[in-house]
Amino acid sequence: MTQTDKKQYKIIISGGGTGGHIFPALAVANEIISRKPDSSILFIGAKGRMEMEKVPLEGFDIIGLDVVGIQRSFSFNAIIKNIKFPFLLLKSLKNAKKIIKDFRPDIVVGFGGYASGPTLKVANKLGIPTLIQEQNSYAGLTNKWLSSKASKICVAYEKMDKFFKSDKITITGNPVRKDIINVASKR
Repeated sequence: MTQTDKKQYKIIISGGGTGGHIFPALAVANEIISRKPDSSILFIGAKGRMEMEKVPLEGFDIIGLDVVGIQRSFSFNAIIKNIKFPFLLLKSLKNAKKIIKDFRPDIVVGFGGYASGPTLKVANKLGIPTLIQEQNSYAGLTNKWLSSKASKICVAYEKMDKFFKSDKITITGNPVRKDIINVASKR
């Protein structure tokens, strides 16, 4: 075994809001643990969102940020959220910085969603390598915003160079949970 094989990795995974972000993130986390059982994984999500419930059920620690996304409608609630947005973003950047400095990850992986923005932005500023995993054929706003500083961008579809620099793209497909793979193999 080489020295690299023995290394305990420390990884922050950030993203969520929907199952389309959370379940691929969990699939990757579980695969990392299956290959490198001594690795430490910490999730960062958005308080009050789906990931705050789903991630602990899989046995992983998660810390929530007070972050919301930019609302694209003109309803009263959307306007109020957009007024709060810059203040919550600043608070989330500060909290993400503390979390990252305390945990000291080797890499930070973003799966899209509100919490990925401040988490990967801070990691980039601290010189920590970042990786983006884009599950969709149309890149999300957060992933597009973060892509210029990302070390690598893993995508599921061809022709994603319309959103990201082609030299950063690696086509990996979408991460799938083992329970789904096992169901498919039983048929």
